[in-house]
Formats: sequence, C-alpha cells, structure tokens
Amino acid sequence: MPATAVILAAGFGTRMKSAVPKTLHPIAGKPMLRHLLDSCAEVFDRIVVVVGPETAAVAEAAKPHVSVVQHERLGTAHAALQAEALFGDGDVAVLYADNPLITPATLHRLLERRRAGDVGLALLAMRLADPGFYGRVIGDDGFVERIVEFRDATASERAVGLCNAGVLCGDAGRMRGWLRAVRNGNAQGEFYLTDVVTLARAEDELVAAVEAPADELLGINSRVELARAEAVVQDRLRVAAMEAGVTMTAPETVFLSMDTRLAADVSVGPSVVFGPGVTVESGVEIRAFCHLEGCTVRSGAVIGPFARLRPGTVVGAAAHVGNFVELKAVNLGDGAKANHLSYLGDAAIGAGSNIGAGTITCNYDGFAKHRTEIGKGVFVGSDSVLVAPVSVGDGAFITAGSVITRDVPADAMAFGRARQEEKPGRAAQFRAARRKEPR
Repeated sequence: MPATAVILAAGFGTRMKSAVPKTLHPIAGKPMLRHLLDSCAEVFDRIVVVVGPETAAVAEAAKPHVSVVQHERLGTAHAALQAEALFGDGDVAVLYADNPLITPATLHRLLERRRAGDVGLALLAMRLADPGFYGRVIGDDGFVERIVEFRDATASERAVGLCNAGVLCGDAGRMRGWLRAVRNGNAQGEFYLTDVVTLARAEDELVAAVEAPADELLGINSRVELARAEAVVQDRLRVAAMEAGVTMTAPETVFLSMDTRLAADVSVGPSVVFGPGVTVESGVEIRAFCHLEGCTVRSGAVIGPFARLRPGTVVGAAAHVGNFVELKAVNLGDGAKANHLSYLGDAAIGAGSNIGAGTITCNYDGFAKHRTEIGKGVFVGSDSVLVAPVSVGDGAFITAGSVITRDVPADAMAFGRARQEEKPGRAAQFRAARRKEPR
C-alpha cells in the first residue's frame, strides 16, 4: 500500500530572528528540512512539502520532492489540506519541518502501527523529564482518547507524562474528511491539526500512540532549541563513528557533518571540526584543533595539530600536514610534507616533496587564481614564496628565503633572493646617531 508524507514548512519562524527561513538553518551541516526529507525518503513513497508564498528557497531545498503553497497561514490543518490532491490512495502522514530529527525507524513504526488491526489514526508521542506546556495524550494501553492542550488541562491531566509530538498518520481518504471537518472556533481563529484526533474518536476510530525517544521529537523554534538539536545529532554521529572503529580522544569536543566519512582506525584528537564533504581513509591521525572541509585524506596521513584543510584538497597517503598549515585546492602527493606555518593554495605537490616552514604559494593576483605545480621529490626551503603561475620540476631544490617567479627545471637549484651585503660598523653609527636625536 503506498504511503505519502506531507511536511509542513510554511511557518514564519519569527523566534529564530533570521532572514533565513527556519527550516533551512543547518544541523551538522545540513538544513533541518533535508534531515526530515532524507528520513521520510526511506519510508514513504511520495513526499509533499507545504511552503509559504514567500519561501521559494524552501521549495528549492525540497527538490526533487514536490511543493505546494499555503497562501494564507490559517493553521496546521489548513496547511495539510493544501496537499490533499497529492495524498494518494494509501496512508498519509503529516509531519513538521521543524521536527527534523525523527529517524526512519520511528517512521516505520508509526506507519506499521496505523496499518495494524483496526487503528484508524496513529500519532507520535514522547515522555519528557519536564513536559512543560506540551499537550497531554490522554488514554490507556497505547490508545488515545483525546489530546488536551496544557492551558485547558486539569491538574490530573497535567500530571500525565505522555506528550503529543504533533505527527499524525492515517488513511488518506479518512484524513481528507477529517481535515475538511476541522473548524477554527478557537481564540486564534486557526484550523488545528490536533483536532483531527477528536474527529477520529467521535467516529469511534481507534487512535494509537507510538512512543518515540524525546530527542527525536525536539521541536525547533529558536536558536536555543537549534543548539539543543545540534547537540543531539552530534552525539549520534560521534557514537556511530566510534562504533565503526574511529578513535576519539575527547568525543564531546569533536564536531562532524552529516556527510563526514571516517574509516576504521582513524584517530581524532580533541577540538577537531569536520565541515561538509570530508572523507578520511583508514589509519589517518588527525591531531587536536584541526578544521577540515570539502577534502579527502588518504590512508596513513598525519594532520595537525592546528591545521586547516579547505575545499578541493586531497592529502596523499602517508603525507604530513603540520601545525598552522593551511591547504586550499591542493593535491599533496603521497609522502609529501608541509609541517610548519605554510599557506598552500591552488597547487599540486608531487610525492615525497618537502615544503619548508613559512612557504607560501601566491595564487591570487587580485583578479584571478593561478596554479603552482611542484614535482616529485622537491625540496622547498623555509620562508619561500612561489608566485603563481609557476612550476618546479622533479627533484629541484629551492633555497630558503627565495621568491620564485619563473619555472624551475628538474634537479635545478633555484636562488630567488637578494644578495646579502654587510656594512662594517654601520650598526654602531646608527645607534649613536639615534641617541643624539631630540626626543
């Protein structure tokens, strides 16, 4: 039987205080909407996203899934109804884009519970240490009689620990009828999705509650709640990495992206940040305080401490990138080393080459980027500047303190520095003259 997920993403998100739509704020490097879309894609046959009239960016982020527009924000039931033509003939679940951490396993359980026995409607519920102002799920033995909003609940109802998470799943045809029957006779004059539960029970339909971990059902309406969700996802990612064979000295200080790929036997020191697009092969050691983004690190390499790998960088097998070295769009060959205080940008560096401390590739002339090509087995002395575009042949030797502006042939030694001169006694004369100057 086909199943459709309808994701409500038309809210303003005013509490975020941001020009960016709430559902596009990232968690572990990925917009929160994409988290929920990716989970739903593992469970549902079709996904429909309900967006606001001025949130084209949200519709774009939802692709290739279809979007429909809620032109007037008249409540959550009204939002879901905008997608009714796409419900299909099977089951439909209505979810919220600002509940992005629901796992595919939980969604499977929700769908299976709806399809079990005579259950007409299933909803997600959770238990919180501090239920606060959440609506309470009133019922027994996994079945729901009603949902009571906190402000309307009695003292005994407020003592109930099971809280409504807002996600509903029902037969598509019945869901259409219930959504159309919702009325807006409340203080806000809105059509509420939670009223569907009341309508289902009025028709003697069984409503089942599916409990899920509270950290999956966190709603995100503010920057504070966004940070809490980030902490949940980071904990999931760290645990998954360590269970897959990654060593983390201080895992609570390591931050990963959803697409970070760490092979077994990778070692990660404290305070390391993985931005989007990082792949690290086995046996790599990433020392403390490194930042990696959009890069690949081959097996056996050593990174850091205090290194930065920027997008487009590939670090070869057994290569070394040391402290305060920054690489941008660099292919650092197998066994090559850049151990100290260097910036290397838009460059290819051959296998076994050594880049001395303080070396810079001058890749930008104020208008365009240019490449530096360094061959295999090259020695670049400390404090050298290579002004791109320039190439250095295999086995060449660049003396320390050189400024290289022309190509260097293979096995050549290049001196690109001014001739040193000494003026005997000039330092003493200078000091004496300075002392006589008025202060």
